[in-house]
Amino acid sequence: MPKTILLTGATDGIGLETAKRLNAQGHRVLLHGRNAAKLEAVRQALADPDATETYLADLSDRKEVVALARAITQRHDALDVLINNAGVFRSEASCTAEGVDLRFAVNTLAPYLLTRQLLPLLGPQARVINLSSAAQAPVDLDALAGRTRIADQFESYAQSKLALTMWTVAMAQSLADSGPLLVAVNPGSLLATKMVKEGFGMSGKSLDTGADILLRAALADAFATASGRYFDNDSGQFAAPHADARDLHKCQEVVRVVEAMLEKYR
Repeated sequence: MPKTILLTGATDGIGLETAKRLNAQGHRVLLHGRNAAKLEAVRQALADPDATETYLADLSDRKEVVALARAITQRHDALDVLINNAGVFRSEASCTAEGVDLRFAVNTLAPYLLTRQLLPLLGPQARVINLSSAAQAPVDLDALAGRTRIADQFESYAQSKLALTMWTVAMAQSLADSGPLLVAVNPGSLLATKMVKEGFGMSGKSLDTGADILLRAALADAFATASGRYFDNDSGQFAAPHADARDLHKCQEVVRVVEAMLEKYR
């Protein structure tokens, strides 16, 4: 049966390849991007452009995240899958206008806020797929809250991805059977994304690896009981994430900081 699937970061890399496959399989794909021309070019290039919708938002701006959720809610009563794929590694600007590290803003806060805003559309049979990474580092809560700065962009990226994984675990535990399945996925290391090219100066491995696992996570029965788990596509199996993501108390501490930062946007 065709699904309605929101895919953030759909104009490049893994997101684009995933959009192509989902559309070709007959699913209704809600494409998110931050460039209107690229969004429309992607839509027109898909096998069935009429089975798509496009949504424009800069995920580093929390107001735009809320506006994105509202736009989707106005057009849909339910979502089957939310794939929080959009992410950032290297950038010229290190912080948002609100003083938050850009990687925390886009990789951690935006998907949390979007997921929370869309929960009324995500029933117990729905799925939320969060794009994590093999790069995970202990989260500096002061940096997450914007009170201190992390000088190294790779370090802040690794922290932002662990923070994402940790709130995935905590939200899955808090929602239990009343909400959607939530799973964190490392799509594979050093794939041929713009992020890898800009960050490491290399072409990277086939994007098929990442798109394949996102389709499985979104649709396959093997993930139907995986809420709160972490899938490591480098090893091809569910695996233990960083030790901090296995500590529910630490996961809840991350959520408390995130909730405090997003309070006025709820």
